Parts: sequence; C-alpha cells; structure tokens
Amino acid sequence: MRALVLTAPETLSVQDIPVREPGEKEVLIEVKACGVCGTDLHMFHGDKGAFENSYPLVMGHEFSGVIARIGSGVTKFEVGDHVVVDPNVYCGQCAPCQRGAVHYCEHMVGIGTTVYGGFAEYCTVPERAVYRVPKELPFEVAAMMEPVSCAMHGIDRSNIRPGDVAVIIGYGPIGEIMFQLAQCAGAAQIAVIEPQKAKREKALKHGAVLAVDPMTEDVKAVLQKAGIEPTTVIECVGRKNTMEMALDIAANQATVMLFGLTPPETKLDVYAYEQLFKKEISVTGSYINPLVAERVIRLLSSGKIDMGRIITDVISLEDSVKVFTDNSYRSHGKIVIVP
Repeated sequence: MRALVLTAPETLSVQDIPVREPGEKEVLIEVKACGVCGTDLHMFHGDKGAFENSYPLVMGHEFSGVIARIGSGVTKFEVGDHVVVDPNVYCGQCAPCQRGAVHYCEHMVGIGTTVYGGFAEYCTVPERAVYRVPKELPFEVAAMMEPVSCAMHGIDRSNIRPGDVAVIIGYGPIGEIMFQLAQCAGAAQIAVIEPQKAKREKALKHGAVLAVDPMTEDVKAVLQKAGIEPTTVIECVGRKNTMEMALDIAANQATVMLFGLTPPETKLDVYAYEQLFKKEISVTGSYINPLVAERVIRLLSSGKIDMGRIITDVISLEDSVKVFTDNSYRSHGKIVIVP
C-alpha cells in the first residue's frame, strides 16, 4: 500500500509499505479520509506531544473508511461497514481504566502516534477502537469524529449553561468546532478573539457577537465596553500569552478552559489574589477524548455541527508531503488527506 511515512523529524515521504493483515480481534480498514491535526505537525517537527513516538511512523489519527477484512474473532463488524476510529486505545485493566478515567490508561496505544495510523491506503486497528457510522455520512465529515470528540470533552468541562456568555480565543479549526459546540451547549452570546481579519469576519458571519483583534485592540477593554462578561473562556491557541489573557478577561466565578496544546515547559504568570482568589474562577484543562465518540457521531449525523465551515482542503495522499512542508497551509482551516 501507499503510505506517508515519517522516518525522522522533518523527514517525510510517500512510500510503498506492506499491509498488515488483521489479527484475531482486529479489522483492516480501507482509509477514505484522514484529517491533519496540530499533533501531526508537532510530531513532524520532532516536538514533544501527548505521546512519545518512534520512527518510522505512519501518522494520522483522524480517519474514516470501510472495513476491508476482519479477524476471526471479530463479532461487531462486517466487511463493507463504514467506520471511524478512536485512536486512543486503552487497556481496560489498569487502575485508571477501572475507575473510568480511560484517558489516563497506563498502557495507552495511540493509533497514528505510537503505532501506524491513517495517512495510508489501509490501517489495521483493534475492533474495540472502531465505531460504525451511517453510510450517508460523508467520509470527510466522519473523519472529524476524533477532533470533535476532543473538543466535546473540553466543552463538557467548560460548564456552559443555557444563556451563558462564552469567549473563544483562537478561531482556527478547533476554535470553530468549539464555537459550534458552545452554541449546542446553550451559550447565548459568543465572542471571538483572533488576530487574522479573515477569521474574525468568518466568526461574525457565523454568529459571533464580537470579534476582537488582540494585536491592535485592548481585549479586556473592548469586551467591557461591549458589555460582555464571559462566564466561560475557552483558549484554543496553546500559548503563554493567550492563556494568561484567558485568566485576565474571565468574569467573576467564570470557568477558564485551557484547551490549546502548549509546549510542556510552558509556565504561566498568574496573579493569585486578583485572578483566582478574588474572582473565584475555575481553571481547567482537557486531555484527549474519553468515551464521547458515540455522542459525537450522533451529533455529526444530525447536521448540528457543520464541518463544511471547517474543512478547507482535501489533498491526495500522493501530494500530502506539501501539507507539512509548505507553511502557507498553516493559515488554512482543517485539511483532509485522501488516498
């Protein structure tokens, strides 16, 4: 099969590699679409991420496809089923798994991060990592189950109630997904903080009550002038300054969700009295996507999340190296690679 293979930091090429036949409890998926994630870019550059990876590696953990072959012990699926994959395969036996915190599994396997993933024509995965999706759901949309699942876990921890006011920092693909999920959760007003003019205009078009340029405007002053008191602030950038901004603009008793992936060594400057004690804010994070796949599949199937607003490029596997080496793609929305 053809596959996009990472052999060292910033060394990536499309190669012919063997297809791994499915074991007893595994399925072979013919990949139809695989999204490019910020984690893939981190691994391409050799940065540290949620999981340690080795080489060679076929990246890609946001994918959908059709079951091509099944192992002898597979009971839940048949050849021809349309499916998506939860790439975080937990053991189910360790202490975190047994108390329901599967995303802290002590023996986690990451499809596309620690073992071969979906930037290929085929991918072999455990049966229990697979979820069936309706055949009428487009493969590109179905592949977004994983990033939407990560965002869903973040929304679950954001304490948004009907009628609340949310501010989203960063309006890239994840920011857009968060925007739509916040609407689904009941946020009555959503403001966006985003330096790129085109993205600010997009946010306003999609219903943001305000879009602020943090490079030229005093964000806190603009929000206060507009009468926006954020009950939830969701940071989707992963930078020290934007995380500190989130703490600063949060209203009294607000929830601050630090969702953006930051380098592990990042430290924040926090004013304990002014920002935490006096305002009684709750600061939380969100780590991967535990046990929300079925909810997200129902949401995507219902059309309540419009991925057409987020997917901007569909690139063939043969041309996929440029997505990682051409920096102009960083300004695009969600990019999907198809075999």
